[in-house]
Formats: sequence, C-alpha cells, structure tokens
Amino acid sequence: MSLMTWIDERFPATKVWNEHLAQYYAPKNFNFWYFFGSLAMLVLVNQIVTGIWLAMSYKPDATLAFASVEYIMRDVNWGWLIRYLHSTGASAFFIVIYLHMFRGLMYGSYRKPRELLWLIGMIIYVAMMATAFFGYLLPWGQMSYWGAQVIVNLFSAIPVIGDDLSIWIRGDYVISDATLNRFFAFHFLLPFILAALVFIHIVALHKVGSNNPDGIEIKKGPKGNRWSDTAPADGIPFHPYYSVKDIAGVVGFLIIFLGIVFFLPDMGGYFLEAPNFEPANPLKTPEHIAPVWYFTPFYAMLRAVPSFAGTQVWGVLVMGASIVVLFFLPWLDKSPVKSIRYKGPISKAMIAMFVVVFVILGYLGMQPSTPGRTLLAQVCTILYFVFFLGMPIYSKIDKTKPVPERVTK
Repeated sequence: MSLMTWIDERFPATKVWNEHLAQYYAPKNFNFWYFFGSLAMLVLVNQIVTGIWLAMSYKPDATLAFASVEYIMRDVNWGWLIRYLHSTGASAFFIVIYLHMFRGLMYGSYRKPRELLWLIGMIIYVAMMATAFFGYLLPWGQMSYWGAQVIVNLFSAIPVIGDDLSIWIRGDYVISDATLNRFFAFHFLLPFILAALVFIHIVALHKVGSNNPDGIEIKKGPKGNRWSDTAPADGIPFHPYYSVKDIAGVVGFLIIFLGIVFFLPDMGGYFLEAPNFEPANPLKTPEHIAPVWYFTPFYAMLRAVPSFAGTQVWGVLVMGASIVVLFFLPWLDKSPVKSIRYKGPISKAMIAMFVVVFVILGYLGMQPSTPGRTLLAQVCTILYFVFFLGMPIYSKIDKTKPVPERVTK
C-alpha cells in the first residue's frame, strides 16, 4: 500500500487536490487581472506570519507599546525586516484587493450565479478594514493615537446610542490602555477569521466556477476537450496552467514588494506617516490628522458632508452608505451582458468616471480641508453614488455589443 493510498483512506487528500486544482477547470482566457486573487492570499499569509512574530515582542501597554516597537526595530534579530514586511504588507493587501474588486467590477463577476461569492468578498473587505483599523493604534505613535481618537469619536454621532457605543469601543472615556489592549486582541483574532472567510470564498468560487473577461459561462458551453470528456471545451485545468502563471505573478509582485520593503518602507509617508515615529502624546495634536491612504476615500466623503447642529451624523451615514452600497451591486446592474468588453459607451464612461472619482477622493482625504477641496469632495461624493444608484438606469438603456458564444483570447 502506498503512502498516498493510506492517507486517502483516512483523509480525502487526492479528492481535494483534484476537485480544487488538478481537475478544476478554469476559463482559458484569464489575463493580467486574474493575478490579484492569489496575490491577496499570499499577502494574507504574510500578514498572519509576520503578525504572530511581532506579537512575540510587542507589549500592548500604553506605557510600553511605542518602546516595544522600537525594541523590535533595533534589538530583535531581523525585527526591522519583520515589522516592515508587516507594515508594507498592510498597504499591499489593500492594493491587491482593490485591483481584485475592480476586476470583478469590469467583468461582472458579481452577476448571477456569483452574487453570494461577491457578498462573501465584501464581508472579507469589511473584515480587512476592521483589522487594519484595530492594528493602526498598536504602534502608539502620534498619528495612531489621534487617528483612532477621531475615528472612534465618529460613533458618538449615531443618535441615541452613539456616546455609549464610543465609550464601549474605547473601554474608557478616552483612548487609553484599555483601548490598546482590546484593539490588540481584535487585531490578533481577525486575521484568522479572515483566513476562514477566504476559505469560504474559494469554496463558493469553485461551486459556481470562475468568471472570465468575456463574462461567458464555460460550463454551459460545448463539452469535451483533450483533458476530459466531461470538461468544458473552453476550460483548462487550474494546475499546472494557472498555478504556474500565478507563480510568475508572485515573482513579479515580490520584486516590487521587497523593493519597497528594503528601499522605501514608509513610501514617502503614505505607508508609515512621519508623526507615527513620535510616541503618542494626548496633550499635543498633530498639525493634520488623516487615516492611512486606503481609508482616505471614505474619510473624504465624511468630511464632505457639512455638520448639522454640531453633529456629524450625516457624514457618518454617507461614509457607511458608500460601503453598504457595494453589497447591492449584483442587483443594481441591469445590463444584458456582464463584461465591460461588450457593454456600451455609457457604462464604460461611468466606470472610468468611478475610478477617477475614487482616486480624487483618496487624495483629498489625505489633504487638509479647504473650501475648494471640500467642494470638490462633495462633487466626487455625489458622482460616486451616481455610479451605483444610477446603474439600474444607464446599464439598462446602454447599447451593448453581441456576446460571442465561446470565450475569446
């Protein structure tokens, strides 16, 4: 009896390998945009491994946290590298996820039968944001402290329960040692929940099959190809074809990623802000408080809404709605075709506008507020919601191109 046979009798190793790799048939026309799903898993593993290693030397104590980070950077063997892998990895995670989501937006990967797949992906995105937010306080630097102060105080704008909710989140009346301890606990726990959600996401993906740039269901196409009589004619085994392709993508990604880690880990203040190299001081407010770049589009929307009667409740609602609306995307798109390749000029113009608006909002969220920037942020916020809330109209009236019966290259 071979070792593999012995294992298969006790654990379905070969069955899992075949179903999810060797005999999982993916469309033959994947392109550059399909690298980012596997890259997201790579970065998640990096964040979990480096995070565990950092936790071995980190002190979740308000009097010791900043010094423990300095200890990791200066005295722990390779501590500086582990810390930069983790801090750069946080930004890299959001970069690849934003590109992964944009690919889904372009090719209609949220459309039937992948609605649940999109919803699971959105839950992953929200869990990522929570993980990043909890981790942002941990260095206990100036921007960490005051950024967390501003964000937590936003919850107080919620009517009736706001004040009690913000106190409950902080564990105190101000950002303090109690806040740091609970944020550390949540930041340590959430990545493992993320890993479980990613597993569910992959299971859901393999149930309905991968989408492709043409937005055509290959499982419904002609049957039979040189790998299997039951396989779609336009499908190829994920392994070795796409596993090898993904390895090439990983190599290219690591060249860029490690280049940043070794030569520009703070990325000019975008990945690690200068005020965060100063210990938190409750008596000294930084000149300009802003979240990390991956939160700034939503922060710009928050600031774009004027406060009424001294409360920012409407800004908080707009910021929350900008994320919630993404959950409804599968039901907002009424186009008869999935992929941007076959959609008409209106849909293409709208998605181009959305990208420009999102980038502008991200930039405005990093800058100090001025009347001109606030006006621009207000216009961009309106256009952001026009893209989604106007989609049932413009996607339905837009003139589309004929969709081919089989996938193209």
